[in-house]
Amino acid sequence: MGKNKEVYRLMLKNKNRFTPILILLTIGLFIAIMFYVRGSNNRTLHRNLYRQWKEDYVVEESDGKAWVKTAPRTSLSEGQGYGMLIAAMAGEKGWAKKEDFQRLYRFYLANRLTIDDQQTELMSWKQVDKKVYSTSATDGDLYIAESLIKAGKLWNEPKYLQQAKLLLADILRYDYNSATQTLTVGDWANKKSKYYYLMRTSDVLPTYFDDFHQLTGNSQWLTIKKVMLKKLYQLSKQHPSGLVPDFAWISKKGVRPAKANEVAGKNDGDYSGNACRVPLFLATSKDARAKKIVTKMLRFFSKQKQVTAGYQLNGKALNNYASPSISGPIFFAVQQLKKPEFDNLFVSQQYVFTNRLTDTNYYDAALITLVAMME
Repeated sequence: MGKNKEVYRLMLKNKNRFTPILILLTIGLFIAIMFYVRGSNNRTLHRNLYRQWKEDYVVEESDGKAWVKTAPRTSLSEGQGYGMLIAAMAGEKGWAKKEDFQRLYRFYLANRLTIDDQQTELMSWKQVDKKVYSTSATDGDLYIAESLIKAGKLWNEPKYLQQAKLLLADILRYDYNSATQTLTVGDWANKKSKYYYLMRTSDVLPTYFDDFHQLTGNSQWLTIKKVMLKKLYQLSKQHPSGLVPDFAWISKKGVRPAKANEVAGKNDGDYSGNACRVPLFLATSKDARAKKIVTKMLRFFSKQKQVTAGYQLNGKALNNYASPSISGPIFFAVQQLKKPEFDNLFVSQQYVFTNRLTDTNYYDAALITLVAMME
């Protein structure tokens, strides 16, 4: 004890000399803690999140099907897509079996759309009890296609890969604008609809488009990737924040954010419930524009005292509280980019993994579980 006191006395006496050393030790300790936490998340938290999500949101039926509960007695193609992605990625980690995926797959097959008396591979966007809605949502079908590719490779199952090809062909047939070379938001946004030139920003999925091209050999997917990333980059450049809106309109003059209530609600032109997925799906891309978009967003978020639940594109917060569906994708993007300038976001946004998943908000739970599976 006497030696320790003497060392401490000498450090105080020569504090100017010791300060740089103390700073380096503090930084080193901080980095060590961060690596420990990251490793701990990968080892334990992610598996627990998957189990919680499955327990709370996956409904297994007696006929061998399973669906993701997005509301009481309600499922969405988006939710089924998340569920199939999560099951496939959990399978890659050894936490899910092929039958877990197969149950979700059967429900998708049982709820495909018929358009003009023609059976398609697109999934109905919504099912309530036994009622099946007669339109599709592109995001859900894109997630389902990617999950089929993952599952087909993981379990060496040709039927999943074949079904992915069929689904992708129908996405190009029913959810594609040939004039803009971009995906529409669903089969209902056709040439006869004013929504034909509408783009959902979170449908820009560059790594998925690469996978679709690799599976099908169709270079049209690379064109879609290039064009949609260009539109998203143009939106990112329109504001210092780098934020992009939930929806945007494409025209010969370029691309502009949707206005409030032009599509789905008052936040159509804000960084809100759809656009929050953009960092999640761009962060894994090697495309230079994708990296620039994500980096600019993270720089904005890193300067905020608190990352809140949505923003206007000028950077003004929409709310004064945090949201897991906003924070989760940001946390994932920070992990992927691995830039020291965003370490403050790693610290502030990791709260999404510290609590039990919500059992009352399907969207928050799905995105956090998806983030956990993707890490």
